[in-house]
Amino acid sequence: MYTAEGKFNKNSIIEQYYPLVRRQAFNLKVKLPAGVDVDDLIQAGVEGLLSCVDRFDPDSGVAFSTYAHQRIRGAMIDELRSRDWLPRSVRRSGRELEQTIRRLEQQLGRVPEEREIATELGMELNEYHQLLLDTNNGLVLSYDEVVTDTPNAETNGDEEAEPEAQIGAAELKSLLVQAIDSLPEREKLVMTLYYQEELNLKEIGAVLDVTESRVSQLHSQAIKRIRARVAA
Repeated sequence: MYTAEGKFNKNSIIEQYYPLVRRQAFNLKVKLPAGVDVDDLIQAGVEGLLSCVDRFDPDSGVAFSTYAHQRIRGAMIDELRSRDWLPRSVRRSGRELEQTIRRLEQQLGRVPEEREIATELGMELNEYHQLLLDTNNGLVLSYDEVVTDTPNAETNGDEEAEPEAQIGAAELKSLLVQAIDSLPEREKLVMTLYYQEELNLKEIGAVLDVTESRVSQLHSQAIKRIRARVAA
């Protein structure tokens, strides 16, 4: 991995870590819309890998493999964020949905049901389900932004980060645990199968005996509930 001068050999690094780049790209692809090209993810991952050569600090106490893993995935997420494939109108509707869920939770003192949310939005249930499908395309990244440690990758593993930042992260994690635990059982199961077991929508549909579209709706609704609770 090093040259005779003791520097990183980029060709050697690409050869060694390319299988990891591909694996991460395909793992991410199954959670994304069909229009996303896996080759673009791989290209972004390779660029992220090469950036490690210039940015890695051998004295940080973090293994290069750990840092590379974080930067590869972070580069793919950055590439996806740059696409911004959701129309503004859909994003606006998504924010309104989160606000509605938060308002109903405060009014009812419990998790609102689908029909209650749809009524509050002035929609028929089928219109509400379509809104969930429309907004679900961008929710994988939204969830990643909230529940992964991607931002910490930028610190090069520095454990001497500002205490205020560490406290804030701990509080956020606690809020997330509470928010996920408060989900209806079926939505909680979707989140577990999707993010922890890494099943795709079709596989989860087979487990729950529902269609892929219904899984997508449940996933979207779960994310909206989580974000509404965390932002409250």
